[in-house]
Amino acid sequence: MHGTRFSAGQWSPQLAALRGEFPVTAVDLPGHGSRSAEAWSLEAAVEVISDAVESLGCGPALVVGHSLGGYASLEFARVRPERLRGLVLAGASASTRGAWAAPYRWVAGLAPRLPADRLAGWNDWLLRRMYPAEVVEPTIRSGYAFHALPAAWGEVLGRFDAGAMRHVAAPVLILNGEKDSVFRSGEAEFARAHPRARVELIPRAGHLANFDDPDAFSDAVRRFARQLSDST
Repeated sequence: MHGTRFSAGQWSPQLAALRGEFPVTAVDLPGHGSRSAEAWSLEAAVEVISDAVESLGCGPALVVGHSLGGYASLEFARVRPERLRGLVLAGASASTRGAWAAPYRWVAGLAPRLPADRLAGWNDWLLRRMYPAEVVEPTIRSGYAFHALPAAWGEVLGRFDAGAMRHVAAPVLILNGEKDSVFRSGEAEFARAHPRARVELIPRAGHLANFDDPDAFSDAVRRFARQLSDST
């Protein structure tokens, strides 16, 4: 499940790396990518994730969620526990409650007031400057969902903290970039709140760890998936 403003294209490196061993899929959350015209809600996001799991035809699935997609995946874990085999939380181990949320509320409210083409151009430039074309071009081609920011973060902010982990019945891998200080802020608390959670860091990576080191990110997911398979 992709992060804020992105789409399923975010996972192109991981799909390419993992599809030879596992049935995998990536989807657009409501208000993003091919679902740009749909209204965002966590309830709708849960249904999208549930449909994606069902489409694989393999029973309960390992769900990987980054940032916004991570919090949506936590909600999916609470509402549809029978469809979850395991959960990877990437860049989503910070409480969205309290003073921490204030600047994100401000950004979420500001983004739709700025020209969308200017925001898109800035994002294109930044991604191309920071990452190889083969990593980010699928994301760039899919466009950005700045219009969905107020609804998405308006619902997520104030809703999640480490207590959400108590609603996850399946094993959890908290997979963060080593340098993602903001979204690692609750990492220890999130891990302590779940008896089968562990933390793994992608060295020298930031919030977009799956872009910073696609191979290391894919390897971590692969190892976790194999552990889940071995435990059945």
